Amino acid sequence: MKLELAFVVLATGFIANTMTLAETWPGWRGPRGDGTCLEANIPANWDPTNALWTTEIPGQGHSSPSVWNDRICLTTALPATQERILLCLDRASGKILWRQTVVQGPLEKINKENSYASSTPVTDGERVFVTFRVGDDIVVAAHDLASGKQLWQVKPGSHVGEWGFSNEPVLYKDKVIVDGDSKGDSFLVALGRSDGKVLWRIKRTHQGISYSAPFIRELAGRVQLIQCGDRCVTSFDPDTGKQLWTVDGPSEEFVATPVYSEKAKLVFISSSWPKQVVLAIRPDGSGDVTQTHVAWRDSKGAPYVPSMIVAGDYLLSVNNGGVAFCYEAATGRVFWQEKLGRHHASPVLVGGRVYFINDDGIVNVIKPGPKFECVAKYELGESCYASPAISDGQIFLRGFKHLVCIGRKTKT
Repeated sequence: MKLELAFVVLATGFIANTMTLAETWPGWRGPRGDGTCLEANIPANWDPTNALWTTEIPGQGHSSPSVWNDRICLTTALPATQERILLCLDRASGKILWRQTVVQGPLEKINKENSYASSTPVTDGERVFVTFRVGDDIVVAAHDLASGKQLWQVKPGSHVGEWGFSNEPVLYKDKVIVDGDSKGDSFLVALGRSDGKVLWRIKRTHQGISYSAPFIRELAGRVQLIQCGDRCVTSFDPDTGKQLWTVDGPSEEFVATPVYSEKAKLVFISSSWPKQVVLAIRPDGSGDVTQTHVAWRDSKGAPYVPSMIVAGDYLLSVNNGGVAFCYEAATGRVFWQEKLGRHHASPVLVGGRVYFINDDGIVNVIKPGPKFECVAKYELGESCYASPAISDGQIFLRGFKHLVCIGRKTKT
């Protein structure tokens, strides 16, 4: 618990209420960046027919919701007008409180499974930070959470590739960190939260596309930023950008965000193209540790798009064929594999259960363990590529057309 709370302070600048374990969900994959929820009051029943509210979302987008107190933020795009939009909704009712055009400009090339608004916003409770690609330019902007007013906008570099963009901003202390790995002038950059000015910048040289968000955690006695991109996996000091260690490959491109097992003391990553490979890496190395710090690897259960999830002794994933795998995290031993359908959404861990949402909007609730056990199944009623957000007794699910809130009513 102490380590997890320390990470929350470092990465997002807030502390969860330890009396109730009520948490905000400030950005991609939640307060720890790994899809885990520590709350005890989250309903196990995710049936959308019992939703508190359902709101139609204008435009198109696959970004996940971010939740802070009484506000929900998510992005969308209007291809007809070339607008990239930030929305803020009222948590109690689902009503859209404000809508701001972040940027308007040329539409980038995208894969048919991507969108022009696939990057999840992140908030510190005062500002909301968003990233978009406009043409080949990466645009990073900060907006006031209360009013939606744009506070600053910068273009730190370009992103070259025909599959689009979905690179989430990640907060650490006074920094907004954005990955710009692509087929062009690749980089990793830390911008100031208050003004968007460059605090440090790392030039990447191998031009390997990444859609993977930076993962920041205290590992092996030091805070590390793990980034998959540039045709390698690299650990950096997030304060300075100094490289700590690197592992070559295992492939050219990445989508999934890394996760970490406290029990096994291993970082797990998955490459995406042209081959999918899971690596389990010991994070206590220095320099090139390709030959010395990879504890195990596997290709059968490696995901292409969705990130993996750690649940106690287990690592769970779903591969590009829609088959879910359960590994022993420490060894890579496969306990079971089960067809759950194709996934873009990343799983979440709530109350000891892992919730998988497939592309058809079917929620499979899995009890992690040596034998496959699906304890419940629900249907969202529409296609879904966005990952869930969970906060203070509520679940937020974004389908292709609607945002759904499930759980207890908020206090008035």
